Amino acid sequence: MAKRDILSIIFLGFVGYYLSSYLDFLGLQYITVGLERIILYLNPTIVLLISMLFLKKKIHTQQWLALLLAYAGVIIVFSHDLHIMGSSIAWGGMLVFLSAISYAVYLIFAGEIVGRVGSIRLVAYASASSTVFSTAQALILNPTHLWTQVPEVYQLSLFNALFCTFMPMLMVMIAVNRIGSGLTAQAGMLGPIATIFLGWFFLGEQITIIQVIGMAVVLCGVAILATMQTEKNQPRPELAEAE
Repeated sequence: MAKRDILSIIFLGFVGYYLSSYLDFLGLQYITVGLERIILYLNPTIVLLISMLFLKKKIHTQQWLALLLAYAGVIIVFSHDLHIMGSSIAWGGMLVFLSAISYAVYLIFAGEIVGRVGSIRLVAYASASSTVFSTAQALILNPTHLWTQVPEVYQLSLFNALFCTFMPMLMVMIAVNRIGSGLTAQAGMLGPIATIFLGWFFLGEQITIIQVIGMAVVLCGVAILATMQTEKNQPRPELAEAE
């Protein structure tokens, strides 16, 4: 494996697995799971904007309208929660938004390297890299917390590591390898919907009509982007016949 690929994998482990997760958990201390998921809805739009700024990809008028629609939905929900919960959610919302940016960067650069390294190896190496960063942080801040938790914490950590971290990471990388980073981010819009209702079911968080409206507006914007990307990737009939 080339030295450049090794450095890229270390970077992906840091920005995609360690930094993104850490910022997300920090933000969840201040906002509800519902608002957090709605902010993460913006991931496909962030991928699009980063691609425009750094990869010089053009954004069409319809895509700009979809972006405005998606961010309008987040503003609706954010302003509603700000009125109810106070200014603390501004800090939490910013942390989660930074988490979404971090993960969008990961998706874009993962799409550039996964074809050379392979999806399974990329997940293994990048997750090992993130483990080093996480362990280093724990040892620096408070090392005794690593072995003084109650048994339930270790059980939930093992469950989370296997079913909520490793398996999703592997499936995301396989998806990036097969359909690209843009469509992978857009397909992930189903996750926030499920999490909002799971937060209501397991955590007792309220789902208000404003949240539903905001979620629907964001979903419409992301769906427009997904539809445009799908149409763009489909071969034209004359090309398909020629093949």
